[in-house]
Amino acid sequence: MAQPTSRALLDLNERSREIFRRIVESYLATGEPVGSRNLSRILPMALSPASIRNVMSDLEMAGLLFAPHTSAGRLPTEAGLRFFVDALLQVGDVTTEDRSRIEAEVRASGQQKNTDAILAEASSLLSGLSRGAGVVATSKAAARLKHLEFVRLDPARALVVLVSDDGAVENRIVDLPPGLPASALVEASNYLSARIRDRTLGELVSEVESERTRAESELDSLTARLVESGLASWGGRGDDRQLIVRGQANLLEDLRAMEDLERIRLLFEDLETKKDVIELLARAEQGEGVRIFIGSENKLFSLSGSSLIAAPFRDASQKIVGVVGVIGPTRLNYGRIVPMVDYTARVVSRLLEGR
Repeated sequence: MAQPTSRALLDLNERSREIFRRIVESYLATGEPVGSRNLSRILPMALSPASIRNVMSDLEMAGLLFAPHTSAGRLPTEAGLRFFVDALLQVGDVTTEDRSRIEAEVRASGQQKNTDAILAEASSLLSGLSRGAGVVATSKAAARLKHLEFVRLDPARALVVLVSDDGAVENRIVDLPPGLPASALVEASNYLSARIRDRTLGELVSEVESERTRAESELDSLTARLVESGLASWGGRGDDRQLIVRGQANLLEDLRAMEDLERIRLLFEDLETKKDVIELLARAEQGEGVRIFIGSENKLFSLSGSSLIAAPFRDASQKIVGVVGVIGPTRLNYGRIVPMVDYTARVVSRLLEGR
């Protein structure tokens, strides 16, 4: 299949762009190819089916359209969808009804004072509004902490009890430096507990690192090593991110052919591979605003032919701590879902900022 060049895209005249836009909009609405006769009825300019077919052929040569073998009509390629999203998509505003529902339901979950409840509700809400799968990824280390304690298990290991301000409890086992006295565990617990209140794990790591000299004067060398090794075991693990997915069943609706069923099966396999989903969502954290990933633009959806629309959210310190989004087929209603995801991310941010 031909790949579109920047020159080809720039050379599209108004007539070609309008025909291309109508084909993509029809595909997003129905999932079906559209032919020249149908286009001739809905275009604002008077063009014969033959003239439209010539334009469609040019768009196919440019890599923006392709012809399914079962139809004389055309569908957009993934490159064509990207061009449409980047250059022609008209993004509306969130409807008053959707805005009210997002505000009410996400804020109601926030009354539980539980960050996980807020994020789970945001994921479920986006699933219901978009009819896709709602997804949230965030760092466990972003939770604000209220208690930390070391408990010796045996001479070589200790259990670390980490309690966040939303009541979540996490236990980790860490290796102890050889010869560490039992009193060092108490000293380390007291040292960290005095600094941990309302800080995230990342903030605590930064503070301990900046106070390394003072820490070494307050603690003996073995205890200092315990503090450093204990924090490193939480902050540096690749699995210190959590993924919340809601509404996978929505992806089974509106199946039009056996290939759709196979695509959904592959997507479910993608969603099972949490590491890949989290890596992709982490990319969405790298920039401001909504990010759109279409089909094979990323390795995660290269087989399933699906898209992700995601936006970052922030904590009280204005640091990006996660993303919310929607996963669905490439013919998602981008114009409606993009502002919806963006608005949901902003509501989540306001709730986390106020905590």
